[in-house]
Amino acid sequence: MVPIPMRSENIIKNNPSNLIKMLNSNTKLEILATKDGWTKVKFKDTVGWIVSRYLTSNIPTKIQLENLQRNDNLLKLSLSKQNKENTILKKQTSNLKIKNTQLSIQVGKLKSEEKYIRQICKDALMLEHNNKNLKINILQLETELQLLQNNNIIEQETIYRNWFIIGALVLFFGIMIGFIFQKLTNNKRT
Repeated sequence: MVPIPMRSENIIKNNPSNLIKMLNSNTKLEILATKDGWTKVKFKDTVGWIVSRYLTSNIPTKIQLENLQRNDNLLKLSLSKQNKENTILKKQTSNLKIKNTQLSIQVGKLKSEEKYIRQICKDALMLEHNNKNLKINILQLETELQLLQNNNIIEQETIYRNWFIIGALVLFFGIMIGFIFQKLTNNKRT
């Protein structure tokens, strides 16, 4: 850095010196006025004159270089962080791909199980329907069986009654024939 003199007037005096302060180059100043190659400036609470050729609105190349180096270092640091994050994200992405593959396999298995369960439900519903039909058929068959048993009982009773009547008739005719035969036999004897 180059020291730049700040003077109380816009001329250079050595005896007595009008030097107020030495400012470092790259010091920010407030410009108040310009006159004959001099510029009136304010630095903090001090007001004075500086030769205009020492002033510039451009940032000095040294400061620009320092700023660029600082920015470069910040960018390198940021890039390093980004690379680390990128590595972490790549690992996470790889892990997520593995999990996605595993989930896809599980989804496939679950779909197969769902299809199997749906088929079982469908078969169960069909069996339930068939079971209801069989119960209805069983009730019909039980009713028919009961009717047949009742008819069988009625027929047996009818057969017993008929045999009873036939037996009674045979007995009656036997007795009648016995009387007639006895009378005939008695008539022949007499």
